[in-house]
Amino acid sequence: MTDRTAPKDLAGGLAVLAIAILYYLFIGDIAESSLADDVGAGGLPRILAFVLAGFGVVLVARAIIEGALARAPKPIVATAPSRDDDPIAPLPRALGFLGFGAAYVVLVPIIGYLPAIALLIGAIALFEGAAANWKTALIAAGGAVGYWAIFVKLLGVRQPSGWFF
Repeated sequence: MTDRTAPKDLAGGLAVLAIAILYYLFIGDIAESSLADDVGAGGLPRILAFVLAGFGVVLVARAIIEGALARAPKPIVATAPSRDDDPIAPLPRALGFLGFGAAYVVLVPIIGYLPAIALLIGAIALFEGAAANWKTALIAAGGAVGYWAIFVKLLGVRQPSGWFF
């Protein structure tokens, strides 16, 4: 982390909190249907608003902690340069993630949700420097099954089955 990260996190966290509050206020305009269950049409949006607010709180707390740590005296330690030190690296990295998202959108109707999400998890892990071994494949497959269980089984959200699967 750099000394400039704390103010960015604080501003970002406050912005996320503001968006969460506005989002929550607009959820009240969702009409209740006669077919609604106990949760209702606004149930998932409310949960999303609280999760978004939680992320905002975490960012604000992180900024406060980082700011306090930045003001504390630090010992001088030699460190190796990292990817974060390269000012040009964020753009190619962001474009890489954008490419993964685009590939997922193209692949999901063809091969289905489960294989597409497994490939997405595995590809991002490899892109971030994970070793290409059985552990990475197992984590990708397990993550795909986990997302499938949450969205399809727990929440009842239909996912694309694809042409092949």
